[in-house]
Amino acid sequence: MLVLALQGLMLVIMNAPRVPMRDRRSPHYDHHHDHVHDHGSSSSRILGFALALTSIFMVVEFTGGLLANSLALLADAGHMLTDAAALALAWAAIRIAARPADTRRSFGYQRLRVLATFLNGCALLIIVAWIAVEAVQRLLNPSPVNAWAILWIGSIGFAVNLTVFALLRSSDRHDMNIAAATLHVIGDLLGSMAAIIAAVVILVTGWLPVDPLLSILVGALIVRSALVLVRRSAHILMEGTPDWLDLGELRKSLEQQIPTIRDVHHVHAWLISPQEALLTMHATVSPAADHAQVLREAKALLAQRYGITHATIQIEIEGCPDESCDQDCDRAIRAP
Repeated sequence: MLVLALQGLMLVIMNAPRVPMRDRRSPHYDHHHDHVHDHGSSSSRILGFALALTSIFMVVEFTGGLLANSLALLADAGHMLTDAAALALAWAAIRIAARPADTRRSFGYQRLRVLATFLNGCALLIIVAWIAVEAVQRLLNPSPVNAWAILWIGSIGFAVNLTVFALLRSSDRHDMNIAAATLHVIGDLLGSMAAIIAAVVILVTGWLPVDPLLSILVGALIVRSALVLVRRSAHILMEGTPDWLDLGELRKSLEQQIPTIRDVHHVHAWLISPQEALLTMHATVSPAADHAQVLREAKALLAQRYGITHATIQIEIEGCPDESCDQDCDRAIRAP
């Protein structure tokens, strides 16, 4: 029960730092985004140090597994290898994403961090599937292990992974890329905890199935968070509407707050990164409306209420020249 409580607490902490809708709509949201962006180099340094620690202990654990003839330690060393790769991917993504926009990529390289999150999430699911298969095989064919070696190396691994976890938690909490890398480290942290408990149980009782059973438990706890990361990153890669943005409510707000706007349609919103939303829309205005003033008021409302500072607005006086396009989408937005 204690290990379940600790594991559940870690996963709750891991999933806690999500920006609520009221924060995203706050006038201070953009200031927060700039603050996060300024810490990109700091996150890169932290990830680099975490990568070095993970890689060093991976070599130690692999060597210990060979000397102790422990399949469990060798398997965990393989897991550490995938985690080192995940940290390397996250580190590279942050460094590349810091490059300025150019003529080929006018929005810059921020989307690469989302792609790294998606790949890391998928890797986590593959690792969990591998752990489950390996655990079933060990349950069917238990093999003797050096419990003392597992206990000592597991304890060192727990300390190393806890240090790496603390380092990652001190960096940008709202970065999905950092979240994916941290989830890999949590998998190692829980694996080390499970190894310690399994070693103690084997030393006291000699019951070998405890090791694969705890491995299955750890894998089950990781799956849920990995699925969340994959779904969120895939939604951004598919140009999905931000989950905190109600397009129907946005359209009504523009029509009600700006009297010269008679109709808002062809509204499309998507994310470049988890913190940066883009929007395009058409606005039909009254013939006497000052187009420049309408644009200023609409952009101010979008920025202050929804945190959207990059919006492209097409002003129209008569019927929309693209009236045949996106009719189903417009009807869905207008539905009560």
